[in-house]
Parts: sequence; C-alpha cells; structure tokens
Amino acid sequence: MTERTREVPRDETPDMNDEPRAPLGRIVALFRPYRGRLAVVGALIALSSLVSLASPFMLREVLDDAIPNGRTGLLTLLALGMVAVAVTTSVLDVVQTLISTTVGQRVMHDLRTAVYGHLQRMSLAFFTRTRTGEVQSRIASDIGGMQSVVTSTAASIVSNLTTVVATIIAMLVLDWRLTVVSLLLLPVFVGISRRVGRERRKITSERQRKMAALSSMVQESLSISGILLGRTMGRGPELTRRFSTASDELADLEVRSSMAGRWRQSTIQIIMAAMPAMIYWATGLTSAVSIGTVVAFTTLQMNLFRPTVSLLRLGVDVQSSLALFARIFEYLDLSVDIHPGTRTLAEVRGEVRLEHVDFSYGEAPTLSEVNLTVPAGTSLAVVGETGSGKTTLSYLLPRLYDVTGGRVTVDGVDVRELTFETLAETVGVVSQETYLFHSSIADNLRFAKPSATDSELVEAARAARIHDHIMSLPDGYDTMVGERGYRFSGGEKQRLAIARTLLRNPPVLILDEATSALDTQTERAVQEALDTLSHGRTTITIAHRLSTVRDADQIVVLERGRVVERGTHAQLLAADGPYAALVRRDEPVAAAA
Repeated sequence: MTERTREVPRDETPDMNDEPRAPLGRIVALFRPYRGRLAVVGALIALSSLVSLASPFMLREVLDDAIPNGRTGLLTLLALGMVAVAVTTSVLDVVQTLISTTVGQRVMHDLRTAVYGHLQRMSLAFFTRTRTGEVQSRIASDIGGMQSVVTSTAASIVSNLTTVVATIIAMLVLDWRLTVVSLLLLPVFVGISRRVGRERRKITSERQRKMAALSSMVQESLSISGILLGRTMGRGPELTRRFSTASDELADLEVRSSMAGRWRQSTIQIIMAAMPAMIYWATGLTSAVSIGTVVAFTTLQMNLFRPTVSLLRLGVDVQSSLALFARIFEYLDLSVDIHPGTRTLAEVRGEVRLEHVDFSYGEAPTLSEVNLTVPAGTSLAVVGETGSGKTTLSYLLPRLYDVTGGRVTVDGVDVRELTFETLAETVGVVSQETYLFHSSIADNLRFAKPSATDSELVEAARAARIHDHIMSLPDGYDTMVGERGYRFSGGEKQRLAIARTLLRNPPVLILDEATSALDTQTERAVQEALDTLSHGRTTITIAHRLSTVRDADQIVVLERGRVVERGTHAQLLAADGPYAALVRRDEPVAAAA
C-alpha cells in the first residue's frame, strides 16, 4: 500500500440517494441579471397574444355580417386583417424567441462557469473522494439537460399563460355560459399534471445518477490507463458486460421517464378535443347563439386548450428539471475549506518555515509537531518509510491542503494569507505523476507561462535536457503528446514537466519523488535536469532513492508524521540512527538496479 493510497480522506460527499430539491426562488434568481431583456420578452409575448385574439372576432364578423350581407369591402378588410395578424404574431414570435433563447444560454453559461469555478476552489480532498465522471456529468449532462427549460420554458409559460388569460376574457365577452362549461374540467387537469410531474421528477433524479455512473465508467475504463489495465488483466469482456447492464438500466429509466403519466395526459387531450363537439351539440339544441359566435367561440376554445395543454406539459418538465437544478446547487453548496488570502510578496527570498505543524485527514494524525526551517536558496530532503507523511508534507506549502495546526510560512508570511496567484508564482511542484494535456508540446509548456516566446520554450527545454529529443520528432514542438502524455516515456515526460516548471521560474521548488519511477540511466538524465532546475532556489525534495539527496543542505527523517532526525548526510550516517538504516537498506537496491 503506497503512501498516496493511505492518505485518501474519508468520504464526505452528500448523500446522493436522497431526492434532491431545488427552491424555485433560487432558480428565479438565476434570471435576475437579465430581467430587462425578460421584461421585453414579456411585453412582446403579451402583445402577440392580444393581437392574435383579434382573428376570432374578425371571423365572427365574416360569418355573421360580411358574407350573409354581401359586404365585399368589409370582407376584404377582414381578410387582410387576419393576414396582418398572422404576420405580426410571427414576427413578434421570432424576436421574442431570439431574446429568450439568448437569455437562457447566458443562464446556462453562468451556471457552468459557477460550478467549474467553485470546483477549482475545492481542496484536493474533494477530488480524492469524487469520481471524475461524476464531476463531468454534473457540468455537462445535468446542465445540458436543463437547456430546454432555461432557454424556452420561461418564455413558453409567459406566452401560454398570457394567451390563456386573454382567451378566457374574450370567451366571456362572446358568451359567459359557454365559457363556464369550458372551464369546469380545468382544475382536474391541473391536478393530474401535478401528479405526473412529481412522478417524473423522481425518475429524472434517478436517471441522472445512472448517467453519472455510466459517464464515470466510460471515463475510467476507456482512458489509456483503463484500456491498458483491462487488456492486461483480461477484463475487457467483463467491463463490456458491466457497461451493458448499466446502459440497459439507463434505457429503462428513459422509457419510464417518457411514459410517466402518458395515459393520463392522453385522457386530458381526448376530453379537450371533445369539448368543441359538445359546444356544437349544446348550441344546436338551443339555437340561442349565432353561427358566427359559435365558430368564433370554438376557435377561441381551441386557442385556450392548446396553451393549457402546453402549460400542463411545461409544468411536468419544470418539475423534472428541479432534480437537475438540485444536483447543480448541491455542488455549488459544497463548502470551500481553502480560501484565498489577500497578501502578495513583492520580492521573494524563499525562506520556508513549518512551525508546530499538525495535519490529519481524519481522526488519526498524519503529521504532528513538525518544525522545519529551510533558509532561502538552500535544499531540504525529506525521507522516511512509506506512509510516514512525506507526500502530505509536500501538499501543505502549495496549499493543496491546509494545516490543521501550526502554520507554514514563506519569508515569514503564512501561506494562508497569500493570494492563490502569488502562491502559484512562488512555489513550483514537480511530482512523480507527471500530467500532460492532450495537446502539443508547446501548448503543454505554455500552460505554465502563456506569454512564453518560442526562444523561451527552447531555452527551458535545453535546460531540462529534452530539446534535442523534441527536435528529432517530425513536428518538433508542435507534436501532439497524446492523452496524459502516453506517447512519451516516463523520463521524457518528467523532463517536459521540468521544462514547464523552469518557464515559471519559481523561487521555491518542491520535488515529490520526481525520479522514483525511472530506471537508473533515465534517472541520471532527469537528475541533471533537476539539478539545473534547483540551482539558486529553495528546494524541498521528497526522497524515495536516498542517492539523490546526499548533497542536500539538510535532511530530515519522518516516522509516523514526526521528525525523528535531522542533519547532513554525513552527520546522520555518523549518528547511526534511522537515516543510516534507510541508507543501508537502499544501497543493495541501488546496486541491484
């Protein structure tokens, strides 16, 4: 068991089995920055709805007056009026759709950016207990699933609601008795729709959890590391079976979501479609209403039923989307345990101190009462058994975690008081696990310094002993490194990481077992590059092979999170304590290598 494995914190993620809830007020607040444009949309919708109501009244005049009385002039004006209404409502609809869709996309952009920015502020602990696929699902799938809601639903609700209210008023003007008959069943329809919405929301929440699990499975098993592991372990068929099972469960949920309440909603549509026939039948028996009025009324009735059905469906969609909003808010509500400071360092000398430092991932302490001073421009090596706390100690200076006791300072300033930008400029890290983006060599190097010139890239690569190899490639610095840099050997990746750090030129450097996974010959090449990188900087080296730290200005030995020895290589050998025992054990291994 490696030290990194032992140092994973306890799982503190929210309980995903609880049905998530999102307050409507919080959702409405997302649209508040765009209330001006939304007001314009509302005005356009209201105008369009009012204009469209003119057609049934013009139709009544056509049937009751213009045609029976042969008034061709009036007939022409009414026909042109109907065409004008159609053109006007179409233009207004296009304009309001453009504005509302733009607002919706901006809201989605705000949400994506807020979640991504919030996660960037989380400590390393969050990412050690959360699958990458889960994070990707929240940002891509959950927010993507809300697209129709935030881009068109709000406008549709306003449009349909305005149409319903205006239509009911127009129907009352035509005949209040027929209006009462038409509205009797609406409360029943609303109740059915709410039940369907609650059912759909539960299914949506479960579906998104399944999608997150499926996304994690794809991300883990179809990455280069996952493919290598699956092939070499002969687990490809089993992984395919597991994926098929998860995909089948997701497909069933999609069907359930689509069919939830479908029969009940179909019943609503049937009843609504039958209502005009009932009106024709009732008025035919009494002959108390003119033909023009009946036709105009049923036209309005259909205008009422369409937006009413649409509103009921939108209500179901909104309730379903509440589960998606809740999952996003769940991430936005995660507490940030590492907050940036406000101080900067004008001139950095690079003196590092750890004063009475304690740290724990849980109940058991990982570091206890650690006191260290690394004068500016000197080197410190930290050695010890696996699990002694070496890597944890390297996390505290760049604030991947914050100390639980004591403090860590640079030039006398607590790192918790520094801005993240200042800390990143001050402290550079080269770790054993080199990460390269799926991009060109030049892009990977410029990740450290976007403004770096080509000559600066070459200078850094030469210092890292990697320039000649880069130039031997067909595309030179434009060569794509492949996912996680798998097109390069371990030593080549390490030297690219060293070149990347050289570009930043940090005054304080942490080397976390940067050569432990390399063969002896490659280690020598990388060590030369590291010596160049370390020159003139305050350097803290987390050592696995003791042969790489014998020239350190001071060496400390950790045991169970405590400093048990410190001194130079010669002093510690003479003391014949824990360090000397580590050296004796390391020498046969080095000789065998």
